[in-house]
Formats: sequence, C-alpha cells, structure tokens
Amino acid sequence: MSFIRKRNGHGAPTDDVEANAASASNSGGSNDQGHEHVQQGEAPAGGLAPPGEEHIKFPGHLPTPRPSQSRASGDLPEYEALDRYITNFDAERRASMVSTAGKSRKKKKWWQFWKSDPAEATGPHPVQDEGKAPDSWLNAHIKEGIPSSVVEERRKRFGWNELTAEKEDMLQKIFGYFQGPILYVMEIAALLAVGLNDWIDFGVICGILALNAFVGFYQEKQAADVVASLKGDIAMKATVVRDGHEQQILARELVPGDIVVLQEGQTIPGDAQLICSYNRPQDYDEFIALRNEDKFENDPTAEVDEKEEKTKAAAGTEEKGGEGEGEQTKAADDDVDDESVHYGQPLIACDQSAITGESLAVDKYMGDVVYYTTGCKRDKAYAIITTSARYSFVGKTANLVQGTKDRGHFKAVMDSIGTTLLVLVMFWILVAWIGGFFHHIPIAYPGVQTLLHYALILLIIGVPVGLPVVTTTTLAVGAAYLAKQKAIVQKLTAIESLAGVNVLCSDKTGTLTANKLSLRDPYLVEGQDVNWMMAVAALASSHNIASLDPIDKVTILTLKKFPKAREILRQGWKTDKFTPFDPVSKRITSECRLGNDRYICAKGAPKAVLNLTTVSDEVRQEYNARTRDFARRGFRSLGVAYKKNNEDWVLLGLLSMFDPPREDTAQTIVEAQALGVPVKMLTGDAIAIAKETCKMLGLGTKVYNSTKLMHSGLTGTVQHDLVERADGFAEVFPEHKYAVVEMLQQRGSLTAMTGDGVNDAPSLKKADCGIAVEGASEAAQAAADIVFLAPGLSTIILSIKTSRQIFQRMKAYVQYRIALCLHLEIYLTTSMVIINETIRPDLIVFIALFADLATVAVAYDNAHVEERPVEWQLKKIWVVSIILGLLLAAGTWIARGTMFLRSGGIIQRFGSIQEVLFLQVALTENWLIFVTRGGKTWPSWQLVFAIFGVDVIATIFCLFGWLSGSGGGVMETTPPTAFNNSSNGWTDIVTVVVIWLYSLGVIVFIAIIYYVLQRVDWINDLGRKDRHKQDTHLENILVHLNKLAIEHEIDSKLGVDRYTLVEKAAAEEEE
Repeated sequence: MSFIRKRNGHGAPTDDVEANAASASNSGGSNDQGHEHVQQGEAPAGGLAPPGEEHIKFPGHLPTPRPSQSRASGDLPEYEALDRYITNFDAERRASMVSTAGKSRKKKKWWQFWKSDPAEATGPHPVQDEGKAPDSWLNAHIKEGIPSSVVEERRKRFGWNELTAEKEDMLQKIFGYFQGPILYVMEIAALLAVGLNDWIDFGVICGILALNAFVGFYQEKQAADVVASLKGDIAMKATVVRDGHEQQILARELVPGDIVVLQEGQTIPGDAQLICSYNRPQDYDEFIALRNEDKFENDPTAEVDEKEEKTKAAAGTEEKGGEGEGEQTKAADDDVDDESVHYGQPLIACDQSAITGESLAVDKYMGDVVYYTTGCKRDKAYAIITTSARYSFVGKTANLVQGTKDRGHFKAVMDSIGTTLLVLVMFWILVAWIGGFFHHIPIAYPGVQTLLHYALILLIIGVPVGLPVVTTTTLAVGAAYLAKQKAIVQKLTAIESLAGVNVLCSDKTGTLTANKLSLRDPYLVEGQDVNWMMAVAALASSHNIASLDPIDKVTILTLKKFPKAREILRQGWKTDKFTPFDPVSKRITSECRLGNDRYICAKGAPKAVLNLTTVSDEVRQEYNARTRDFARRGFRSLGVAYKKNNEDWVLLGLLSMFDPPREDTAQTIVEAQALGVPVKMLTGDAIAIAKETCKMLGLGTKVYNSTKLMHSGLTGTVQHDLVERADGFAEVFPEHKYAVVEMLQQRGSLTAMTGDGVNDAPSLKKADCGIAVEGASEAAQAAADIVFLAPGLSTIILSIKTSRQIFQRMKAYVQYRIALCLHLEIYLTTSMVIINETIRPDLIVFIALFADLATVAVAYDNAHVEERPVEWQLKKIWVVSIILGLLLAAGTWIARGTMFLRSGGIIQRFGSIQEVLFLQVALTENWLIFVTRGGKTWPSWQLVFAIFGVDVIATIFCLFGWLSGSGGGVMETTPPTAFNNSSNGWTDIVTVVVIWLYSLGVIVFIAIIYYVLQRVDWINDLGRKDRHKQDTHLENILVHLNKLAIEHEIDSKLGVDRYTLVEKAAAEEEE
C-alpha cells in the first residue's frame, strides 16, 4: 500500500527564516527544509517533571551527569544531543567560519594556458556497457561505504559525476571563432584577394580574422575563469560514506557504488537506489534480502514512464517551498495503490518536476530509484549510486540534445543584424556592378579599378567581422564583473534578460527582511508556566540538528534564555512518533513519553491549535485578540498546546516571532521603482503580517490572499489585472508563484523571480530571469539563471543596474557598427558609379582593422544606467544607424568633392587623394563610438587610448603614404581631379591638420543630430514592445483550462488506458 507523507511546518504557509544570517550555511542553505524524525537512544530518567506532576525538581537535583563532551552528537541520546546543540551552536558556527576563511583555490597563472582551471570540469571517459555498474560494485555496507583505493579505478571507467558537454578540442574551439555567416564573408573576401593576386589584402584580412579570434578567446577565457572560481563555491555537494565514516565531497567526485546520505533541501547527486532510512540502519539487512530475491525494479528508468504516470494520476504531496509557503495534499487512488508494490514506509519525498513535469512530490520507498538533479524534499535516507551522471536518466536525455547551443533572444538579434547586413552588401555589390557596366569597367584585369576589386572592397566593409566577438566579449566581461559583485551568471544571455526586467517578484525572508528571526515575548494563558510552554514547543519540533527548519531552530536556540525549560528536556524524554506539518491540520505534533506518562505536544497555526482545546470564551477572545495584535505588528504567531495521557488538550499560549526588514530595503525599493522595476512581495505569511511588512517597506497596501488569485472564481482578465496592480500576495504556495509569473508574462512583462527552495525551481525556470538568493538550496541554484552569494534586495538591484550598463555597451556598439558599414557602402558605391573611383582595397582593409582594434575596449567602457527597462528596439537601431551612415557618407563626399576645385576647397592642394580619404574615413568612424555611447558618462581610459592609438597610426599612414601603391595610388576619375596628387603618396602636415579639424567638425555635427534624434518621442518608441498587452478572450480561456484536469482510468475488460477531460473537484480547488 502506498503511504502519503505530509509536509511539516508551523501553521498557515509561512516564510522560511533563519535564526540568523549565518545559520543558512549550517542548515544546508535551504529555506525549504522541514522536520525530520531523528530518535536515537533514550535520555536518562529523572529530573524535572512538567507542571501538574506531584514532585518538581529544579536545576541542581539532576540524578545523572551529562556525558563527556568528547562524544559525538550523533552518538548521544536525542535530547542530550539537542541540549549540546543549544550550548555549542555559536562556538561551532564561529569555528566553522574560521576554518573556512583563508581557504583559497590555487589558480593558474595567466600565461599557463596548458593548465586547466581548478573549477573547470572535464568530461567522462568512455564506458563500454552503457554506464551500468557491475553488481559487485553495489554491495557496499551503509556504515562502511567503499574504500578510497577503488575510487580512481571506477572514475577512470565512468568519468566524473557531472553533466558536461564533450570536452572541446582546443583547435576545434579556435576554429569556432572563424565560423559564422559574417566570418564566412570575410573568408570569401580573402579567397577573392588571392584570386586577384592581392597578397597584402589577403594577409591583412587573415590578420583581422586571427586577431578577432585571439581577442575573443582570451577575453572569454579570462572572464570564464573569474566566474568559474566563484561558481566552484556553489558546486553541488554530497555526503558520502567512505572508509567507514561520513564525509562531504563535491558531487562530481562520486562514483558508482558510493553510499550517499540524502536529506531534504538537497539535490540528488546521482541516480541512486534507496536503501533504508538514515534513522533505521537496521533495515539494511531487509534491503539486501529483498534485492537478492529480485524484488526491486530491474529497469530503474522505467519508473519515469510507468510508475510516475501512476503517481501523477494518483497523488503526492505538494511540499512547502523556499519561504515555507505550504502545500496541498491529495488522497491516493486505491486502484493505483493496489498496483504499486512498496516495501515499508516512504523513506524520502522527491520533486521530479524537472523530469516528469509534475510539481507534486513523489514518495520514494526502499529499493526505489531517485534521479540525478531532482530535489529531496523531506526526510533522510541512505542510497547507493548506481551510475555516473553521464549515464543517468537525465544524462541520457541530455545527450539527445548535446551540441545544441540555445543562446536565445541574443542569438536571434545577432543573426537578424548579420543577415540584414549580408543582404545589404549584396545589394550594393549589384548596384556597383550595374554602374560599372555603364562605365565599361573590366571584371578582373587590368589594374585595381575592376568589378571584382569593387566586390572585394564591399565585402570587406559590408560585414562587421568584429560584431560577434565584441558583443560576446562584452557579455563575458560583464559576467566576470557581476561575479565580483557576488552574482554568478549561469548563462550569458541572463544578463540581457536581467537588463530588460520590468517586474521583480521577491520572496520576503532574507531578501526584504534581515533573515534574523527572533522570538519576542510570548503570550501565556493564565495559570501556565512559560518554561513548560517553551519545553513543549521544543518537543513539538524537529530534533535533527543537522537539518533544522528555521522556525524550529529559533525555537530551540531560544531555550538558552529559559534554563528551566532545558532542564525539563533533560529528564529522559523519548519521542515515539513525530508528525510533520500538513496543510490540513496546520500543525506539528509529537507523541512523547516521560516515564509512564504519554504526552502529545502540538505547535502550529493559532486557530488550528486553539481548535484542539476546550477553553472558556474569555480565554478564546483574549487568545484571538493577541493573535490579531501580533499580526498587526508584523509578528508571526504559533500556538502551543499539549495533551497528557487521556486528558483534555491544554492550551499554553502563543509564540511571537519577528524577522525585521533589512535596513537598506526601503531605500532600495524606492531605487528599484525609479528604475521602472516595481517589486511584488510573495510570502507565505498571513495576510495581516504581509500587509504590515509592505507598509514598513513602502511597498504599498494592495496585498491579497493567494486564494483570491487562484480559487475566487474571477475571470481571466480580472485575474491578470489583479496580479498587475497587486503589491504582494500572502499565504502563497509554489504554484501561486508560478501562476503570478505566468500571468505577468502573458501581459508582456519581463519578469524576474527570486527563490531559495526546492519547490521554487518551477517558478525560477518559468521566469525570464530566475534568481537564486543567498543560501538557496542546490535545486534552486540549478534552476536559476543567476545565483546570488550575498543577501538582500540591494544586491539584486545593483545587478540590474550593472546588466543595463552591459546592455548599453552592446547596443551602442551594434548601432555604431551598422552605421560604419552603411557609411562606406553608400560612399564607395556612389563614388564607383558617379566618378569611377574607390578607396584602395589595402586601405579599406586597414580601415576595418582599425575599427575593430579601436572598439575592442568597448567591453570596458563606462556606461550610464537607463531609467527604464531596456530592450533592443531593432527598428530604432536601424533608423538611427541609417541616418548616421548617411551623415558620415555626406561628410566623406564633401571632403572628396573639394578636391575637384582648383583651390583645394577645405583642404590643401598637395597630398595623396587615397591617403586623405583614408584618414578622413578612419577618424570619423573611430570617433563615432563617442556619439553612439551617449554623453551621460565619460568614456573609459581604455576606450580613449585604443581610439587615440589607431588615430595616430592612421595619421602616420597618411603622412608617409604607406600602402599608397605606385604613383601615390592615383585612380583616374571622370571628371578628372584638380587636386595635386603626390607621386610618392606623401601628404603635407597642414593637410593632415585640416583633415583632423574637418573630421572633428563632422562628428560634432553628427553628435548634435544624434542628440536631437534621442529627444524625438516616436523614434524613442520605435521597436519597443507593449509590456501591458491584453487579450481578454485568451486570458479567459487559459483560466478555464486551469480548472480542468485529465482523468486517467484503466478499462479492466479491454486492458486499455482512457484519458478524460473533466472539471476539477471543488474540494481539490479549495484545498
């Protein structure tokens, strides 16, 4: 028969909170942790008795001394271990911090390119039998594990336990920088130069390609090393039994046959078979006996296709997530229970939504297989690793799509720009050839004024070879900068998404609040003792000190202030049964024994605990009034009661807990709103507490209960309107978070979502930018796009600002590069058609080279922060770029036109026409980046020096006539030029100075036009998406679909499956 295990907690769905910020690390970093039943041994009898007993002894009369401190906590009786935990908590935490401070990973030097970074992963070695470990490897005892001596041998066969792409060959990686539509065009241009015997151009084109490849490789590698060095700090870890003792290692170091300890809040480190409960190691013999009888599933992966299908049709439990939001529980279907063969009680519950798409937790029993990267949501058990990650169920699925690189919207934008530029360059080549036929220009020979030379020139300048490298480098450098701010970017495109976010859905605990839960003055029912109430509250808590729920943690640690309560716990209590929180009873109960007396201790939602007891109307009114008063003050309330033997329940009082807002939160929220990013708080707290918190933070008062969102019968459009205007939601479950994100996205919003628990994984995946906050569980970190290592909302807002700066650099460069392409395409094509002249191919190549050299430093430029969410606005980019390209072409035509005047016009009469044009084009194009980057910030010194350096080189080229060719590079034009072209290609210094001044004047004029364009509203709104779109018909349909369910049944006569679309039961919706 299938057993349904229920989630633990403390009343109405609540935010998970830690006793202090440091305790997050001690509890596994997860706010999705629940209560575990750890009962080992029995405390000595004697000591104090609870109130109501005839003989009460106080400190100093304990009959049994405490055990020696040398004994490990795991070997002590339950309540002695708990007492030691209370005493040593602060000391152990400080010692842990000291022991880890100063540890640093030895990094390779920048010049040691042949060495791998310590955080860099390596792929597994080939294995011959599809990853199946020999049966002899799977016989390790849970207390002994495997010896360290066999680890390397097994790793050589199965590789590291991690999912990585096949290790890329270094040459293959380098060749990757020469692939792509834009780069292919440059390579075609190089081949065309060879065909025309233009070896100088061929060499320079190859140099440009090589330079781009080198810069891209170097910058990405350096940035990746920075990110990887910090990413190693959030790498998945596992508790393994080796050489007879438990130890914590990186999950990638596991090998088949390893005995691992799985516990709530952790990500399953590999495909593994469950053995027994961690607290019942004696069941190991039963496991071995059943396995020898072949009672377990021979094909473990079949569970996903068959067993999980039944599980989804039946039931499971929806666990409470990162903020303790609560869950829904469904009853299992009897037919499915009859078909399912389980041994014993559930050992753990797993979130397999990443595999099956089903968000309900799945109970796992002895012999069941748990899957790599799924989340353990409850309890603690031993398991044995059956294969490496590569050959796991998830690994085999990943292999089906290996090699695919989804760069999302960023890749689509770059492809769109590249494709459009390729079409344009082909158009201009066609125009040039048509004009060339009218001028009777030969196709190939003689001279350089041929159609193929014209085609070569347009190919070189028509495609921005540096575009992919500069944009990718900008993202990589930005990711490294974010990493230094304690924000680990797991995929580069997340930077683009974060820059465009216009709604931030934030959890409360640790992000908006200080994550320092404290117990305030409790409320006592008249005639009750505070020490006894605190002892009962501790009895009704999990005692697994390795993985305490944050509320249990603060309840237990507060006993330091109540020494008499601690003495009560030392009497010799034994816990017979621990029932974790479930959303139906909304309380935790613990059945305990003290001598011959049996007690049931309860702690949970105030109303749920009150309903257990029979009290006078006066006590009931006072109790409810105190509950409301605590909520109005932002306190969370927990009722406490107990029952002795067969007597009635006794109400003891209320515990009030408070998690104060962070000092910087209110100001940060104002700053976020100024950036166009409203913050919506999603919390598991009661609505009164949520409203009070929002009031303190200045978030607003439009806070609604989650039931209004999901189960109020509102139409689709009204629901979407409610989500858009709400400042927050209270008593939320994980499915509510998902629904909020989905509705905002349907309205066109780009949404960021914060989370920290296993149950937050679906909503983190759904959000445009999933953010795992500081202290998040491994499952949440795996689902998120960005992982934060520092607490607080200010860190997130700072990252949004940084990502907008990164986006601004990319946008400025793209606009600049398109304008450069259009500039020379327009000028050269018109000059070919009108006067049968162009700039020599060798000089064109250097113009392209200088443009790339000058703008490599764009990744390090200063950039302003936009005051609204940013987006590509491709229509605006193209309109502005075309205007800039036309202005640049006009400036070059004016300079060239004056050379037809006898006086020389605006320039002197002596010099090389080719070099003068080369210098004018190089200067105006290099300086254009100062225009497109905007004037709100000063350019960085890296950008200024890069541009000044290439300007100096271009000036030297002009002065001394380098690469001017014979006769100064003269081209015969129609009509002829009156300019005195130098025979040696030299240009006098006065002409050079005049060109500098003229180019400066052109850029100033263009800057003024650009400034005016930025003030035109219709241009600013070009290509901007509607962030508040509304489709009433579609929204209503989606809401109605959410109220339907697929009913599965098996026709016993025909033996076929039948699926029927039915309306969800009312009870199911209200649950």
